[in-house]
Amino acid sequence: MNRLLSLLVSATILVSCSGKEAPDDNATATQDGNSVADVVLEQSIAQSDADIVIPYKKFVYPNGLTVLLHEDHSDPLVHVNITYHVGSAREEPQRSGFAHFFEHMMFQGSAHVADEEHFKIVTEIGGNLNGSTSTDRTNYFQTVPANHLETTLWLEADRMGFLLEAVTQEKFEVQRSTVKNERGQNVENRPYGRVYEKLISAIYPTGHPNSWPVIGYEEDLDSATLDDLKHFFLRWYGPNNATLIVAGNIDENATLAMIEKYFGDIPRGPDVERASPELVTLNSDRYVSYVDKNIRFPLLVLGFPTVHYGHEDRIALSALASILGGGKNSELYKRFVLTNRAVDASASNGAQELSGFFLIEAQTYPDASLAQFETDIRSVLTDFTLDDISDDALDMFKGSTEASLINGLESVRGKASRLAMYDYLLDNPNRLPAEIEALRSLSKEDVYRAFEQYISNKPAVVLSVLSEDKPDAFAADDNFSPTPALRVAQSPADELEPRPVVDDFDRAMRPGSGPAPVVTIPPFWQAELDNGARMIGTVSDETPTVTLSLEFIGGHLLNNSGNYGLAQLTAAMMNEGTNSLTAEQFEIALEKLGSRINVSASRDRMVIDVRTLSRNLEPTLALLEQRLLESDFTEENLERLRLKQLESLEASREQPRSIANEVYGKLLYGQESPFAIPLEGTPESVSAITLDEVRSFARDSMATQALQVIVVGDVQQDALLPKLVFLDDLRAQALPSQSLLKTGQVASNTLYLVDKPGAFQSEIRIGYLTDMPYDATGEYFKSSLMNYVLGGTFNSRINLNLREDKGYTYGASSGFSSTKIPGPFTASSSVKVDASAASVNEFMMEIQSYADEGIHADELDFMRASIVQRDALNYETPRQKSGFLGRMLEYSLQPDFTQQQSEIIRTISAEEIDALASSKLPYQDMLILVVGDKAVIGESIAELGFLVRELSSAGDPLE
Repeated sequence: MNRLLSLLVSATILVSCSGKEAPDDNATATQDGNSVADVVLEQSIAQSDADIVIPYKKFVYPNGLTVLLHEDHSDPLVHVNITYHVGSAREEPQRSGFAHFFEHMMFQGSAHVADEEHFKIVTEIGGNLNGSTSTDRTNYFQTVPANHLETTLWLEADRMGFLLEAVTQEKFEVQRSTVKNERGQNVENRPYGRVYEKLISAIYPTGHPNSWPVIGYEEDLDSATLDDLKHFFLRWYGPNNATLIVAGNIDENATLAMIEKYFGDIPRGPDVERASPELVTLNSDRYVSYVDKNIRFPLLVLGFPTVHYGHEDRIALSALASILGGGKNSELYKRFVLTNRAVDASASNGAQELSGFFLIEAQTYPDASLAQFETDIRSVLTDFTLDDISDDALDMFKGSTEASLINGLESVRGKASRLAMYDYLLDNPNRLPAEIEALRSLSKEDVYRAFEQYISNKPAVVLSVLSEDKPDAFAADDNFSPTPALRVAQSPADELEPRPVVDDFDRAMRPGSGPAPVVTIPPFWQAELDNGARMIGTVSDETPTVTLSLEFIGGHLLNNSGNYGLAQLTAAMMNEGTNSLTAEQFEIALEKLGSRINVSASRDRMVIDVRTLSRNLEPTLALLEQRLLESDFTEENLERLRLKQLESLEASREQPRSIANEVYGKLLYGQESPFAIPLEGTPESVSAITLDEVRSFARDSMATQALQVIVVGDVQQDALLPKLVFLDDLRAQALPSQSLLKTGQVASNTLYLVDKPGAFQSEIRIGYLTDMPYDATGEYFKSSLMNYVLGGTFNSRINLNLREDKGYTYGASSGFSSTKIPGPFTASSSVKVDASAASVNEFMMEIQSYADEGIHADELDFMRASIVQRDALNYETPRQKSGFLGRMLEYSLQPDFTQQQSEIIRTISAEEIDALASSKLPYQDMLILVVGDKAVIGESIAELGFLVRELSSAGDPLE
């Protein structure tokens, strides 16, 4: 394995660039000795012991395509990322959302790839894929086993060169509906979902490229035409406006030859000039507000226009955000959160290619005065001086930011994404060394100068987000409304002319694959300590980091109706101070190391996640010891965190998704089951929890007999174990889990309806409680294989029907979810409100059809191929390794269980799948739950033919 970023074990760094300019006439040799004509090697960046660097080579093809190659032979996979330098900032007024809309269209087939085949092919070869859109770029990315690189390049080239031949009005309309569903789910139906678009429309001048949201406005999506979309493709999707990054287990010459074959003959598009950043200023404060029906906590945001990504002050402004509102040691946290005045208070700085903005946010309790919050926040800024920038605060920012940069390079996808980002934003893929140097050399004076230049006494956009209960409680009367920008004339008509591709081979022939890579599970060690704790670990030295996960079995399941919410409250209190360090001092010590220690509760365990640079492992473990054994539980923290938990519980009952999950749990398990009660508990139980209960739960639930430790990273077993002797000071005997109460009783042929007036989308849950606990090679595993083509992947029957064919939703799925305790089968989605009844009907039709008629031969082949081959991607990152090892430890799996699974996948028959579908999909007895606006959906729901029972948002019957 290669050792990336090796010098990070020391405290200093020498920054240098080893880029070499090749002559313009430099042709590159292929593996067989032939040359890739006229491909220019522009830059070569090599790894050295004196650099924090991502090694790569940069090539430019005659048609303008830029190619970056990064070789990493540590895993048998490759990542392909193609980034087009076009995002929402390239759109025209009244045509917002086009870049994102086009991202969707790029998955709808091309001349030589059938509809919906791109997802299917990549999934079938064991890969994963997606696309994303920002203000400045649109990217498409796939990670696949290394032997399928050519197939991936063929797919990407086909939609670059031949997309328009497959675009139809029908596809256009389906994807328009899908994008509107995505907006409904992520903007209209999500708490605070419109904050971003409200801010940018007020910060930026009319018609500014950053003044509209990436996802676009619904009226602009509605007015778009197919010709508009074709024009957008022809204007921006040429090879000269794209960077192709191939990273992973590749051969340079063979890869270049493949790229030449599939991309080389695609004609360049119109020239694209890099836009020039321009600093935006405000002449006076702008007050705007809106009412959000999904929230309980009002929100106040102050937004200041700042600098673009490439500006020298960007890092200083990010440091300022950290110092003002980045954690427990920040002024905003101490002023508002510690005093119980706000649920949260923070600051952030965001930067794009053309501009940026600095935000200060306060999420207040329901009765707070936003006007007073504005006054107090401005007081914080008025009083801020150079002396308020402490050495500790600056070192915290530097340590945590550097660690974040390093952690982002743990996968080939992370490295490719970093190269792509620096390329499209700065035209310099090798910006990482300079980024680290700028971070490390940042001074307090730099930060304060940025504060004075962009924030101090500067006008701001002041946004008030209000609940329906208090729609007039804004900070001040609105004094600004954005003026709609008029659409400018389109680009010259000749750019609409198609650019035909002339080839000397048949692009309809899908490439073959090379020999399958040898996939091995990571070598690991296991140990059982004298205190009863079990450990498992693996050495991974690709980055100089270590992750530990301490998992104490129990969690929420140890609570009962008298103290539900205790596990969650205890975890929150353990993230505060210790007997030796206040919460602020603890955070300072942790972030200066670039480390993280976080305590959380889940349904069946308490978890402490630790992440650190390997050079800082020992001091981080010393802090972990304090967190585990010396947490300082105080009445003051209990009351503050209890209030926050109670308010969070109430807030969740404003959100359709949270309502659906809670009510679904109560229908499955019964009203009083711990599986039916949210982790936050109930208002009654949380209000009754005492400090002694918290102390006792922390002591008793975190017992070594209930502990399993997973370690992944740059540390050997014999070096680590002596550093964990403090675990012997934990309680030894684990608490017994409580017995689960009787499960819920669900009437057959019944649809349960929860009215959520004004909901933009409806939440659907369909399922039942199985009798299958998790197993790795038995009935549960085989049932999951059975579900794969029903609802377990993008190309499943359910998702293709509801999303791709009908346009009802942004996504729909189904699956089994058990642990050692049997869990449910659930089919679920968030759908547009006027398609609620139709979506229920389509769900039930797909489930019944599969249960009655079984799997098709091509679906069985698809399932076998995709699941077997994806093993190549399963063990790349520390997170993946940790999850794999954790399952082995928890379920006492043998090292060869993956081979057993592969054999089952290869040999399972259609008859066995059909039998599982028939027995494990009892559609007649599944409960159906819909959370939505009864006034809109009630009549159509009643016409489905089910007995309809109405429930409250807490799951109680209303009749």
